[in-house]
Amino acid sequence: MTLLLGFSAVNTGNNLLFLVVSGLLAFMCVTGMAGMLNLKGLTPRLVAPEEIFAGSPAGFRLVLHNAKIRIPSFLIRLECQGCRPVGIPLVPAGESVSTTMGFTFPSRGEARVTSITISSPFPVNFFTRYWTFSLDSSFVVFPRLLPGSAAGDGGEARRQGGGVQLSRGLDGELERISGYSGREPLRMIHWKLSARGDELLVKEFGRQAMHPLIIDLEQQPGRTLEERLSTAAWLVKHWVMQRPVGLKLAGRGIVAGTGHRHGMRLLTELALYDRH
Repeated sequence: MTLLLGFSAVNTGNNLLFLVVSGLLAFMCVTGMAGMLNLKGLTPRLVAPEEIFAGSPAGFRLVLHNAKIRIPSFLIRLECQGCRPVGIPLVPAGESVSTTMGFTFPSRGEARVTSITISSPFPVNFFTRYWTFSLDSSFVVFPRLLPGSAAGDGGEARRQGGGVQLSRGLDGELERISGYSGREPLRMIHWKLSARGDELLVKEFGRQAMHPLIIDLEQQPGRTLEERLSTAAWLVKHWVMQRPVGLKLAGRGIVAGTGHRHGMRLLTELALYDRH
């Protein structure tokens, strides 16, 4: 449009058209500078969740920091390959804003997000300006979860997941902090945390008196390796906070244990199995 008006002004010698063209060019220049300044100083950071399973949506936390001292950023749009774009209406000067981006990975193993694009139509939605940032965000995708029965070795019988009765114990790994009900022994009271508040808090441990579940990958149901890995991953996720769980993988074993950290180790072993 501006180009047509410029040709018209030259051909007709109309000073009013010259003024209109000059105003439009100045407007484009000012809004272009404002749009680039709006994106300047923005730095994205992608934080992966602790557990990512193949085939299931995973919510990544995206932190966008505005390094500008006095100027906020408006109408920011963020895009990554393999996820839906998200929008942030305002990033105040010198502050960070968090949002969630959903990713779904089709297969297990090591994965990474290599880039993210930040764009904005600010200030008048005439042009959309964008910058692409390189990321070095790597993480492990666990096998997809496939419910199944417990197939162990030795005396471990096949049984459905709901067939074992569980209770709290005193000899397992610390699982949570909860309120004191009066039934717990005094040695279970967490005195340091209780001193910070108005109520007594107690430590809850898992019970290790139950028979360990040793998951033999070769004995898991499934026609393919991926199906057996998926069933094993479900068993780890389902049982590791409630009873000792171990693994047998291609002639080597991982000693049974309980707790979140041990479960993450087992899931990582399953995710990277036969991938090196």
